Amino acid sequence: MTKLRDKTISRAEFRKTAEQLTNILAQEAMQHLQTESTNLETPLAQTTGLKLANPVVLVPILRSGITMVHSFLHYFQNATIGVVGLKRDEQTAQAHWYYENFPPLSDKHQIIILDPMLATGGTALETLKKLQQHGIPQKKILFVAMVCAPEGLQAVQKEFPDVKIITAAVDEKLNKDKFIIPGLGDFGDRYFGTE
Repeated sequence: MTKLRDKTISRAEFRKTAEQLTNILAQEAMQHLQTESTNLETPLAQTTGLKLANPVVLVPILRSGITMVHSFLHYFQNATIGVVGLKRDEQTAQAHWYYENFPPLSDKHQIIILDPMLATGGTALETLKKLQQHGIPQKKILFVAMVCAPEGLQAVQKEFPDVKIITAAVDEKLNKDKFIIPGLGDFGDRYFGTE
Protein backbone atom coordinates (compact mmCIF):
# COMPACT_ATOMS: atom_id res chain seq x y z
CA MET A 1 0.00 0.00 0.00
CA THR A 2 2.85 2.37 0.75
CA LYS A 3 4.18 2.08 -2.80
CA LEU A 4 0.74 2.42 -4.37
CA ARG A 5 0.03 5.57 -2.39
CA ASP A 6 3.36 7.19 -3.37
CA LYS A 7 2.68 9.69 -6.16
CA THR A 8 6.35 9.66 -7.21
CA ILE A 9 6.59 6.01 -8.33
CA SER A 10 6.68 5.24 -12.04
CA ARG A 11 3.72 3.85 -13.94
CA ALA A 12 5.60 0.55 -14.36
CA GLU A 13 6.17 0.32 -10.60
CA PHE A 14 2.55 1.26 -9.89
CA ARG A 15 1.33 -1.54 -12.19
CA LYS A 16 3.75 -4.09 -10.75
CA THR A 17 2.78 -3.20 -7.17
CA ALA A 18 -0.94 -3.32 -8.00
CA GLU A 19 -0.47 -6.82 -9.43
CA GLN A 20 1.42 -7.98 -6.33
CA LEU A 21 -1.33 -6.67 -4.06
CA THR A 22 -4.02 -8.25 -6.25
CA ASN A 23 -2.29 -11.63 -5.89
CA ILE A 24 -2.49 -11.30 -2.11
CA LEU A 25 -6.17 -10.36 -2.35
CA ALA A 26 -6.86 -13.34 -4.61
CA GLN A 27 -5.24 -15.68 -2.09
CA GLU A 28 -7.36 -14.14 0.66
CA ALA A 29 -10.51 -14.52 -1.45
CA MET A 30 -9.83 -18.25 -1.77
CA GLN A 31 -10.07 -18.57 2.01
CA HIS A 32 -13.67 -17.37 1.95
CA LEU A 33 -15.08 -19.71 -0.68
CA GLN A 34 -17.07 -22.84 0.06
CA THR A 35 -15.22 -26.11 -0.56
CA GLU A 36 -16.18 -29.76 -0.69
CA SER A 37 -14.34 -33.08 -0.37
CA THR A 38 -13.03 -34.88 -3.39
CA ASN A 39 -11.45 -38.32 -3.67
CA LEU A 40 -8.12 -38.68 -5.42
CA GLU A 41 -5.22 -41.04 -5.80
CA THR A 42 -1.63 -40.05 -5.08
CA PRO A 43 1.21 -42.13 -6.54
CA LEU A 44 1.13 -44.13 -3.28
CA ALA A 45 -2.43 -44.19 -1.92
CA GLN A 46 -5.98 -43.01 -2.14
CA THR A 47 -6.90 -39.91 -0.15
CA THR A 48 -9.29 -37.01 -0.05
CA GLY A 49 -8.74 -33.37 -0.80
CA LEU A 50 -10.73 -30.18 -1.20
CA LYS A 51 -12.11 -28.45 -4.26
CA LEU A 52 -14.26 -25.38 -4.75
CA ALA A 53 -17.92 -26.23 -4.28
CA ASN A 54 -19.21 -23.70 -6.82
CA PRO A 55 -18.09 -22.43 -10.21
CA VAL A 56 -16.50 -18.97 -9.95
CA VAL A 57 -17.54 -15.94 -11.98
CA LEU A 58 -15.21 -12.94 -11.88
CA VAL A 59 -17.02 -9.63 -12.35
CA PRO A 60 -14.61 -6.74 -12.94
CA ILE A 61 -16.16 -3.27 -12.89
CA LEU A 62 -14.80 -1.32 -15.83
CA ARG A 63 -12.43 0.19 -16.23
CA SER A 64 -10.11 -0.35 -13.26
CA GLY A 65 -11.50 -3.73 -12.22
CA ILE A 66 -10.16 -5.26 -15.42
CA THR A 67 -6.61 -4.73 -14.07
CA MET A 68 -7.31 -7.34 -11.38
CA VAL A 69 -8.58 -10.12 -13.65
CA HIS A 70 -5.20 -11.50 -14.74
CA SER A 71 -4.05 -12.13 -11.16
CA PHE A 72 -7.35 -13.73 -10.16
CA LEU A 73 -7.20 -16.07 -13.16
CA HIS A 74 -3.98 -17.53 -11.73
CA TYR A 75 -6.03 -18.76 -8.78
CA PHE A 76 -9.38 -19.38 -10.49
CA GLN A 77 -8.26 -20.76 -13.85
CA ASN A 78 -11.68 -22.08 -14.88
CA ALA A 79 -13.57 -18.95 -13.89
CA THR A 80 -15.93 -17.34 -16.34
CA ILE A 81 -15.95 -13.56 -16.57
CA GLY A 82 -18.86 -11.14 -16.53
CA VAL A 83 -18.12 -7.49 -17.18
CA VAL A 84 -20.00 -4.43 -15.99
CA GLY A 85 -19.39 -0.86 -17.03
CA LEU A 86 -20.38 1.91 -14.68
CA LYS A 87 -18.95 5.39 -14.73
CA ARG A 88 -19.17 7.85 -11.90
CA ASP A 89 -20.50 11.26 -12.86
CA GLU A 90 -17.87 13.60 -11.42
CA GLN A 91 -20.50 16.31 -10.74
CA THR A 92 -23.06 14.18 -8.88
CA ALA A 93 -20.86 11.19 -7.85
CA GLN A 94 -23.70 8.93 -9.12
CA ALA A 95 -22.87 5.74 -11.04
CA HIS A 96 -24.33 5.33 -14.53
CA TRP A 97 -24.51 2.07 -16.51
CA TYR A 98 -22.95 1.91 -19.95
CA TYR A 99 -22.19 -1.81 -20.39
CA GLU A 100 -22.95 -5.28 -19.05
CA ASN A 101 -22.11 -8.73 -20.36
CA PHE A 102 -22.56 -11.77 -18.11
CA PRO A 103 -22.11 -15.47 -18.79
CA PRO A 104 -25.17 -17.57 -17.86
CA LEU A 105 -25.66 -17.10 -14.10
CA SER A 106 -27.46 -19.11 -11.45
CA ASP A 107 -27.60 -19.33 -7.66
CA LYS A 108 -24.94 -22.07 -7.90
CA HIS A 109 -22.26 -19.57 -8.93
CA GLN A 110 -19.74 -17.92 -6.63
CA ILE A 111 -19.33 -14.29 -7.71
CA ILE A 112 -16.17 -12.27 -7.10
CA ILE A 113 -16.58 -8.57 -7.92
CA LEU A 114 -13.30 -6.80 -8.67
CA ASP A 115 -12.84 -3.05 -8.26
CA PRO A 116 -9.67 -1.47 -6.84
CA MET A 117 -11.49 1.41 -5.12
CA LEU A 118 -14.70 1.43 -3.09
CA ALA A 119 -15.45 5.11 -2.50
CA THR A 120 -19.12 6.13 -2.18
CA GLY A 121 -20.36 2.60 -2.83
CA GLY A 122 -22.59 3.72 -5.71
CA THR A 123 -20.95 1.53 -8.35
CA ALA A 124 -20.79 -1.44 -5.99
CA LEU A 125 -24.47 -1.11 -5.08
CA GLU A 126 -25.56 -0.94 -8.72
CA THR A 127 -23.51 -4.04 -9.52
CA LEU A 128 -24.92 -5.91 -6.53
CA LYS A 129 -28.48 -5.00 -7.50
CA LYS A 130 -27.85 -6.31 -11.02
CA LEU A 131 -26.50 -9.61 -9.66
CA GLN A 132 -29.51 -9.87 -7.36
CA GLN A 133 -31.74 -9.54 -10.45
CA HIS A 134 -29.85 -12.54 -11.86
CA GLY A 135 -30.78 -14.58 -8.78
CA ILE A 136 -27.39 -14.54 -7.04
CA PRO A 137 -27.74 -14.76 -3.23
CA GLN A 138 -25.75 -12.22 -1.22
CA LYS A 139 -23.84 -15.00 0.55
CA LYS A 140 -22.42 -16.11 -2.81
CA ILE A 141 -20.79 -12.73 -3.50
CA LEU A 142 -17.36 -11.45 -2.54
CA PHE A 143 -16.41 -7.85 -3.24
CA VAL A 144 -12.63 -7.38 -3.55
CA ALA A 145 -11.03 -3.93 -3.42
CA MET A 146 -7.60 -2.53 -2.67
CA VAL A 147 -8.81 0.57 -0.82
CA CYS A 148 -12.19 1.37 0.75
CA ALA A 149 -13.67 4.51 2.23
CA PRO A 150 -15.72 3.98 5.40
CA GLU A 151 -18.70 5.65 3.70
CA GLY A 152 -18.67 3.11 0.85
CA LEU A 153 -18.28 0.18 3.20
CA GLN A 154 -21.21 1.35 5.30
CA ALA A 155 -23.42 1.89 2.23
CA VAL A 156 -22.76 -1.63 0.93
CA GLN A 157 -23.06 -3.30 4.33
CA LYS A 158 -26.35 -1.50 5.04
CA GLU A 159 -28.04 -2.66 1.83
CA PHE A 160 -26.21 -5.98 1.34
CA PRO A 161 -25.18 -7.18 4.82
CA ASP A 162 -24.34 -10.72 3.69
CA VAL A 163 -21.89 -9.69 0.98
CA LYS A 164 -18.33 -10.23 2.21
CA ILE A 165 -15.88 -7.42 1.43
CA ILE A 166 -12.17 -8.11 1.20
CA THR A 167 -9.87 -5.10 1.14
CA ALA A 168 -6.24 -4.23 1.80
CA ALA A 169 -7.05 -0.88 3.46
CA VAL A 170 -9.94 1.05 4.96
CA ASP A 171 -8.99 4.70 4.67
CA GLU A 172 -9.98 7.76 6.67
CA LYS A 173 -12.85 9.35 4.72
CA LEU A 174 -14.15 10.79 1.47
CA ASN A 175 -13.32 14.41 0.69
CA LYS A 176 -15.88 16.94 -0.58
CA ASP A 177 -15.31 15.69 -4.15
CA LYS A 178 -16.00 12.08 -3.04
CA PHE A 179 -12.40 10.91 -3.43
CA ILE A 180 -10.84 8.59 -0.83
CA ILE A 181 -8.46 10.26 1.66
CA PRO A 182 -5.56 9.53 1.92
CA GLY A 183 -6.28 7.08 -0.93
CA LEU A 184 -3.92 6.68 -3.83
CA GLY A 185 -5.41 9.08 -6.36
CA ASP A 186 -7.38 7.93 -9.39
CA PHE A 187 -6.34 4.29 -9.75
CA GLY A 188 -7.41 4.03 -13.39
CA ASP A 189 -5.66 7.21 -14.43
CA ARG A 190 -2.42 6.13 -12.77
CA TYR A 191 -2.59 2.60 -14.18
CA PHE A 192 -3.69 3.45 -17.73
CA GLY A 193 -1.84 6.78 -18.06
CA THR A 194 -4.91 8.95 -18.55
CA GLU A 195 -4.21 11.59 -15.92
